[in-house]
Amino acid sequence: MLAEMYATKLEMEGFKAMTALDGKEGLELVKKEKPDLILLDIILPKLDGFLVLKEIKKDPDVKNIPVLMLTNLGQESDVKKGKKLGADGYFVKANHSPAEIVEKVKQFLK
Repeated sequence: MLAEMYATKLEMEGFKAMTALDGKEGLELVKKEKPDLILLDIILPKLDGFLVLKEIKKDPDVKNIPVLMLTNLGQESDVKKGKKLGADGYFVKANHSPAEIVEKVKQFLK
């Protein structure tokens, strides 16, 4: 439900947004579509976001796509792990409105 809300908000701002129901599907979608930017949650079925990020960063075809972690896990250890694995940004959903996230996306795509 939240993924669809963010997708709708991004589309209202003129972006094309795609969503996946789980980490495995998301990874397949990234490899197929090669998006300009990835918003990635950590808590996902099948493959968690950290594993998805790890797989993205070791694939030469998609490793340079910016990845913004957008999650409810805000512990310092989670933030450090995300950045160590190659996340370009880390945002806790509870601390940012959807409008703020859209602004962050705009900044990364400039």
